[in-house]
Amino acid sequence: MSSFPLPPEDRALSPHTGWTRAHWEAVADALLAAVSGHAGPEHALIDLPGPRPSLSGRRSDALEGYARTFLLASLRVAGAHGEDPHGLLPRYAAGLAAGTRTPTAERDLADGDAVSWPTIADRPQALVEAASIALALRLTRPWLWDRLDEGTRERVRAWLAPGLAPSPVDNNWWLFPAMVGGFLAEAGPDPDGRARRALDRGLDRIEQWYLGDGWYTDGRPRAFDHYNGWAFHLYPLLHAHLAGDRALLATYGGRLAAYLRGYAHTFGANGAPMHQGRSLTYRFAAAAPLWAGALTGHTPLSPGTTRRLASGALRYFLDRGALDPDGLLTLGWFGPHPATVQPYSGPASPYWASKGFLGLLLPADHPVWTAVEEPGPAETADHVVPLPRPGWLIQSTAADGIVRLHNHGSDDQPAGEALPDSPLYARLAHSTVTGPAHGDTPDNHFGLLVDGVLTARGPIRPLGAGDGWAASAHSPRADGAAPPGLTVTSLVLTAGAEELRLHLVTGAAPGTEIRHSGWAAAGGEAHVASGGPDTTATAVSVGPDGTRLTSTLRGLHGYTRASCGALPGGTALGEAAAVPVLAGRTPAEGPALFVAAARLTGTATPPPPPPRVTVDGPRVEVRWPGGGVHRALLAPGEVTVTT
Repeated sequence: MSSFPLPPEDRALSPHTGWTRAHWEAVADALLAAVSGHAGPEHALIDLPGPRPSLSGRRSDALEGYARTFLLASLRVAGAHGEDPHGLLPRYAAGLAAGTRTPTAERDLADGDAVSWPTIADRPQALVEAASIALALRLTRPWLWDRLDEGTRERVRAWLAPGLAPSPVDNNWWLFPAMVGGFLAEAGPDPDGRARRALDRGLDRIEQWYLGDGWYTDGRPRAFDHYNGWAFHLYPLLHAHLAGDRALLATYGGRLAAYLRGYAHTFGANGAPMHQGRSLTYRFAAAAPLWAGALTGHTPLSPGTTRRLASGALRYFLDRGALDPDGLLTLGWFGPHPATVQPYSGPASPYWASKGFLGLLLPADHPVWTAVEEPGPAETADHVVPLPRPGWLIQSTAADGIVRLHNHGSDDQPAGEALPDSPLYARLAHSTVTGPAHGDTPDNHFGLLVDGVLTARGPIRPLGAGDGWAASAHSPRADGAAPPGLTVTSLVLTAGAEELRLHLVTGAAPGTEIRHSGWAAAGGEAHVASGGPDTTATAVSVGPDGTRLTSTLRGLHGYTRASCGALPGGTALGEAAAVPVLAGRTPAEGPALFVAAARLTGTATPPPPPPRVTVDGPRVEVRWPGGGVHRALLAPGEVTVTT
């Protein structure tokens, strides 16, 4: 639980989380108070402690500390209509004036200059922070920008101006010049139209990545993750809202509403957002698109459901050690977890979690704060939700509140290049109670042993997602190269907590060894039980709060043995972890089809009878114990499913 005082819980208004607007304000105040002790002279740079600097260096990291906490301060003050009892804005105004006096990228903090900001031209990361500064200035304009002397305003404009150039990175970074342009076009003269062009250029560029139904890919052909919500939806919609641009609001608001219909299903009953994709250390920034929908009136969610999901996400992290003893956000998921952190992340990077406080812009009498909390989708019933654009199938069970994401369409592979698989993208499945293993034993993976090397998944080609199913194909890679003609066609079928995982291998030599792993169960301790004539392996973990998680993997066709091994490095969800694994070999003739049943559950209730599975060559029929039938036909790079 958090180490700072919080208001009493209100279980009448918030029966699921107990938290109200007052709790959000208290957390924002505590986060800002904790970082203030690390501010340098004149509050220009905030140099937070950490295990290592980012690739951009300490001065850039200290600017990040200023910019990202300024965004939080701006949401806090703007949401209070300018009331600032803690004196936040005067400190950040002083930082603006000091940091822009003699901007530099050459000096390090070690030389005693703890004031100057790096320039955008010399430190590309400064562009990211410029967007947060511009947005914060826009939100607080009546109480900060409009009260600055003209000399300071000119220096700030001059520091921001290089941020109007085309983005140096071809992904969501295009939105950073757009946000700088949106502020400069509104808050000062724009005689040559550069600011407006930067805004339009950024919005035009992200149109190239919009696939429909609320889904953007992040520059790379199939990169889908939380950036879809906390960047691609947030920035354009917030600009349209602040500018009062009804046409843009209609466009981006409609997209956000479509996105939220599926996104709401990705939060677990414990409050957890989906553990998938990069920059997970931003944590409760996952709540930003929920608030954006309520703020602009473009959401399919009721006010009570919106607050329940957002407050649940904030509590999820604060209750599980996201803050260190000094009240600072750590680099990790709960506490520090180096494997979760990207090279571009520094000690202040987690403070992009500030985006999660967007709800403070809604007045205290808004229904999102006054309505009684309502349960999230994962709490109301079992759900299976296909999301064809990203190639995902969302499966949740009300008995334990677990949400599973079956991934048959998202990877982080650039076009025409071969990169190592990222555990945060390439897995067959992700969930709200598990994290990927970052060591030598991949979880939720299907691979072949080629010259003693387990193949990677590589680029994923989605084959569709529908009623209880999702499918994809990929060309496995060994040491970065794809063996000619080798293809794996994969299909998942689901009902309740049950999963049927089917993989058709073509182009492999007879007798090639196959390995398939299941969910990694992690917690304070982990136990394994493996082997048996029915090729079944089970891993069980127990969390610090006694929460029990069971991961079972059972071979039904093609597999010949099962095992279960400990994961020495654990996962972001726990230091002790284990994963079940099946193995088999491709046959001498006939289809190389492998069928397994997987199950991830947090209940102690005995599982229902297993589904009846009939395999006839490449055809599979599944009769679920609760009723319902799936029939599937697998061919190389092609899947047909009927119900």
